[in-house]
Amino acid sequence: MEILLSLAIALFAGLMLSRVAKLLGLPAVTAYLVAGILIGPFCLGRLGVQGLGFSHGLLEDMGIISDVALGFIAFAIGNEFRLSQLKTIGKQATIIGILQAVITTIVVDIALITLHFIIPDKFPMSAAIIMGAIAAATAPAATLMVVRQYKAKGPVTGVLLPVVALDDAVGLVIFSISFGVARALEESVSILAIVVEPIAEVVMSVGLGAIMGYVFTFFERFFHSRSKRLAMSVAFVFLTVGISMIEFEIGGLEFRFSSLLACMMLGTIFCNICDFSAQLMDRLDRWTAPIFILFFVISGAELDLNVLTDFIIVLIGVVYILFRCLGKYYGASFSARLSKSEPNIVKYLGITLFPQAGVALGMAITVGNAMGGAIATIVANLTLFSVLIYELVGPYLTKIALTRAGEINPEGKISQRNIDSQLSSDIK
Repeated sequence: MEILLSLAIALFAGLMLSRVAKLLGLPAVTAYLVAGILIGPFCLGRLGVQGLGFSHGLLEDMGIISDVALGFIAFAIGNEFRLSQLKTIGKQATIIGILQAVITTIVVDIALITLHFIIPDKFPMSAAIIMGAIAAATAPAATLMVVRQYKAKGPVTGVLLPVVALDDAVGLVIFSISFGVARALEESVSILAIVVEPIAEVVMSVGLGAIMGYVFTFFERFFHSRSKRLAMSVAFVFLTVGISMIEFEIGGLEFRFSSLLACMMLGTIFCNICDFSAQLMDRLDRWTAPIFILFFVISGAELDLNVLTDFIIVLIGVVYILFRCLGKYYGASFSARLSKSEPNIVKYLGITLFPQAGVALGMAITVGNAMGGAIATIVANLTLFSVLIYELVGPYLTKIALTRAGEINPEGKISQRNIDSQLSSDIK
């Protein structure tokens, strides 16, 4: 009962605050995150009233919602990799996606390693290297939500979603290598593991997504009802996310899947070999709307406000946020010029890559599970602090960038209620 009450309150709080956000000109995703903070364990959840807010214990039980939501988000982004589109933007997206991630890591590494030499007792070298790798990751969820809410369309948006998808794959490899180097500084780690594990994770995840995509399309053809096709789509996203949670060990090497990469590949295969994928995705978008709202409200509730009380973490966090933004902006700008992209892409794409959340937090959790101790605590707190700032500010900056690029209608979305009223008047 407590879980159902809390989920209902989460949806209600998110929806109500989204109306306030609209009046202030803010994206709905920002409202959902703020709603999560308000009903989270640091505000209403602290009162201990059953069903009124989220306690720490209740948030742990909500993990499956976040996993499923990220799976659907990745599936939707995978649908942006249509061959017809990739023929025109594939080269640009590849160059930008790889270069901006690498440049961001280098910029943040230089800044944080310099900071390490200034305060070596407070900020270890291994933590600086790990945070540099985490800086490469971008939040696909927040970006996708802003694009959908404002129905953004144009050259920047066309390149943005493939870049975000590729960014996570590149970021995963960079993180695995940097994490291996950081562990080597602290403990004895196999060089084979540093090289093999990240490559295996990417290959296995892409392979799993491709297989599931072909199987999904094969079974989809047996159904003609829209509702049953929708149910089949949901089933295969669930199945892909579930299989992606499998981990195993061979010869001392740890192998795991990335549910984001697997579900992205599932969506990519599906949209390219299924002739009715566009119509089905439109129906799926409507079905997943409440799940996405819950995902962002829960993400807001999970933000640890205690990190704001640690001056050192705030100081290092400010440096990290500043230089990551510089790396993303100038990295995207440089790579866009290199790929001979349009002026608006050169000017505005980097700003849309600022949001950071789930993927970065997943990397921080990996550090905690593998290393523990002071380094894991520093990495976790820095990531939480940066996510708190990025998630509240990032979507708004994305909206501004796409608006100035001329890809968002300044008047916003048209109300469906007004459309229905107009249709009724025309009929009469």
